[in-house]
Amino acid sequence: MKKTLLAGAGSLALVAGMAHAQDLAFAPGEGPFSWDSYDEWAANAPDLSGQSLTVFGPWLSPEDGYFGNMLAYFEAATGVEATYTGSDGFEQQIVIDTEAGSPPNIAVFPQPGLAANLAEQGLLTPLADGMNDWVAENYAAGPSWVALGTYADAAGADQFYGFFFNVNVKSLVWYVPENFEDAGYEVPETMEELIALSEQIIADGETPWCIGLASGPATGWPATDWVEDIMLRTQTPDVYDQWVSNEIPFDDPRVIEAIETFGMFARNPDMVAGGPGGVASTDFRDSPAGMFSSPPQCYMHRQASFASAFFPEGTVVGEDADFFYFPSFAEKDLGSPVLGGGTLMAVTDPSPAVDAFMEFLTLPIAHEIMMAQTGFLTPHSGVNLEAYNNDTLRNQGEILLGATSFRFDASDLMPAAVGQGSFWTGMVDYVGGTSAEDVAGAIQDSWDAAK
Repeated sequence: MKKTLLAGAGSLALVAGMAHAQDLAFAPGEGPFSWDSYDEWAANAPDLSGQSLTVFGPWLSPEDGYFGNMLAYFEAATGVEATYTGSDGFEQQIVIDTEAGSPPNIAVFPQPGLAANLAEQGLLTPLADGMNDWVAENYAAGPSWVALGTYADAAGADQFYGFFFNVNVKSLVWYVPENFEDAGYEVPETMEELIALSEQIIADGETPWCIGLASGPATGWPATDWVEDIMLRTQTPDVYDQWVSNEIPFDDPRVIEAIETFGMFARNPDMVAGGPGGVASTDFRDSPAGMFSSPPQCYMHRQASFASAFFPEGTVVGEDADFFYFPSFAEKDLGSPVLGGGTLMAVTDPSPAVDAFMEFLTLPIAHEIMMAQTGFLTPHSGVNLEAYNNDTLRNQGEILLGATSFRFDASDLMPAAVGQGSFWTGMVDYVGGTSAEDVAGAIQDSWDAAK
């Protein structure tokens, strides 16, 4: 029996001799991975030889291969034949498959909205009892992840459906270390210090920020990220949630405050390269370029982790460019909130293999194998940070583990007419000179019309 072969000290050496060993990306016992916990779990894992597990999601090459490498360790421990299939039409196909009664065992949702819709239709199976408690205790900002994975079932009762696996961080400020060093600037640790640094840069005759909102039909979305991050730094997480669900209107004074705080950066011609007109017309992909000019046109750029893809060719992150956490206000005492997104696993066709796999995902090594290969980030507090592929990912992982709360991008969770419509265009109007009150009121009107 597999369980007998895996039990006891030195069992990982035996794993290497098993049928699936040729699929293992990293040799058992080597590398900065939590082999001991895997060894213990594998020694007690059920023998599910002959059973299959199907996983369907949005990951395509090369991410599908990375995920397949992780699946091999689950296969080696249980005998399950696990298969992942990716599709760029996942969100449409998973609805078709579940409604037709032919779903995969597990679906990988790119954000909670669609998962919540399927749960409400009775097309998802709640995760095992106690999984929500495990997440609350073992994920940084655990209650946030429990809330993000909890949806109403067909009877209207809240159930825990979503296990987040691979997330991203948006609460980042990019800068060029050499520019900071030459000017004698230090990385700020609070929002008060960030504002003071911005004012100091202006006093020195320079421009602190580069911001670009242009993005074709999606023009305006970078400003929504700013407002969302600021909402999390000026209000409690529950107020953010009420804003996202429109339990408080978009023109609530607390939302207007966040918009105007963004305006302190984006509407001040001394604060931002090109002035407000440049903010509205500059493509978001081009906006970081000012940090790399000589002399620099700006010193900072707030953007998610993908910003580095638009840096000049040959830029080495960690040397030529780096980032720091978009800080919170010390005086407001709201902890260290993080804005981002992520994919979640949900059960669409339960089986013993599904139960075993979801348990496997609680092991650090299920995350560490992914961390070592790709741009994977995890809030799992038990992982070895040394497993991250590079320092950039490791530093982002540390920001994630330091989060006291985590919230999804609000515009992604709002009705499309708002989150991908009036919120985007409204922010462009605001940068162009329309008052925050008028912009917020118009956005609320569009939300009312969409109900």
